[in-house]
Amino acid sequence: MSDSTPPLTPGGREIQPHDSQIHCVQPGGGVCMRIELFWGSIRRAYLKTFRRGYIRRMAETRKGENNQCPWDVIDPRDLKFYANQPGYYWDTKDDPFTGRENYGFARAGLAEMIIFSLFLIPLLVCFVYLALHGSPLWWVAAVVPLLLEAEVIWFFRNPKRVVPQGPGTVVSPADGKIDLMEEIEYDDVIGGPAIKIAIFLSVFNVHINRAPVACTVFASRYRKGKFLSALKPESAWENERLELWLESTETPQRVMRVRQITGQLARRIVCWAKTGETFGRGAQFGMIKLGSRTELIIPREEGLEVLVKLGDKVRAGSTVFATYE
Repeated sequence: MSDSTPPLTPGGREIQPHDSQIHCVQPGGGVCMRIELFWGSIRRAYLKTFRRGYIRRMAETRKGENNQCPWDVIDPRDLKFYANQPGYYWDTKDDPFTGRENYGFARAGLAEMIIFSLFLIPLLVCFVYLALHGSPLWWVAAVVPLLLEAEVIWFFRNPKRVVPQGPGTVVSPADGKIDLMEEIEYDDVIGGPAIKIAIFLSVFNVHINRAPVACTVFASRYRKGKFLSALKPESAWENERLELWLESTETPQRVMRVRQITGQLARRIVCWAKTGETFGRGAQFGMIKLGSRTELIIPREEGLEVLVKLGDKVRAGSTVFATYE
């Protein structure tokens, strides 16, 4: 086989290169991302100055042949925003930071939680102090940072889910409310009739996205756009969005499409999936920060039974959307 032959999925589909616009896991950037990157530069300078033994130990366990980051990669933290690019990586057993996955919060949102808390908690303490030593009306003002801090913590929670098993099972890719179900006469990617199911995620929903089926990602598409309210139908076409094309690992290797779409408040799509990467059903592949839409397009064929309807509230990885015979 020629080295120029493109890799194929088990179903024989070409695994396309990652969309060049998806240069990192959060292609839309953001203030918090810039703050975290700045902190990373300080951390690396400290490690190079005072922790040279640590740097050598991490270099010994590092895998991969090239650096996909625009900075020196010292440990897995440096790869956070480039986890969807081919290059350096560490096996789980060699990653001293894997425990952060067990905090009960989205690892992709830990920086936002810290940054917002550094602002909101001192403000809350200040208002409480003024209420105790001055006018009791400051208690009313204290409610604002208290509620905002609670919402930030609530928003980035990452609860464990029990994923239904069984051949042909399609689970929800997001938490929220189904606000659109549409039959598509012909979908170019799927190659036939399809059904689109759209989920609106409010700021109170879990915003982790999960794979609807056990699958291989064989292509990705990203488009910059507006930040209209996710309640508006046109937001699906005009807002920033990232789409993955999936091939089910189960025979007959059906093709599905999942889209992450920003909203008026949610302006940061996060997706750490690489093309060619395989995910189990219900596995986490990304999130959208603060409020948004997620769409799933599945083949409409004989033996399909759709188990959800408009208005249903669904949970990522645990609500069964549909089954195929």
